[in-house]
Amino acid sequence: MIGRLNHVAIAVSDLKAGVATYAGVLGAKVSDPQDEPDHGVRVVFVELPNTKIELLEPLGENSPIAKFLEKNPAGGIHHVCYEVDDIIAARDKLKAEGARVLGDGEPKIGAHGKPVVFLHPKDFCGTLTELEQV
Repeated sequence: MIGRLNHVAIAVSDLKAGVATYAGVLGAKVSDPQDEPDHGVRVVFVELPNTKIELLEPLGENSPIAKFLEKNPAGGIHHVCYEVDDIIAARDKLKAEGARVLGDGEPKIGAHGKPVVFLHPKDFCGTLTELEQV
């Protein structure tokens, strides 16, 4: 069911500073920022040969990233994202196994324009997990 690692998401309080680190210091290719109001974030993707890093900045005080940054002011790893072929089948299998799907359980469109769901961190070794349909 689980596919390849799609990205690791890192919460940052200053997206421009994060881009400066990855593009400037590390010399990585970084996408243009895009707002994802349904998820309460502004994102960029750092492109690597084998995966991506997603830098997340809060869009407003009610952003889940703002709450994360209150607890982790320096930022940090927010979630990991794995690819799946069929998000509904994956969601249903995980729910049948006892995993908790966050929100109303229905896939939303993520930053790549594809359906995503998030899984409760307590069910996955303390890690917020995103599934993205490929």
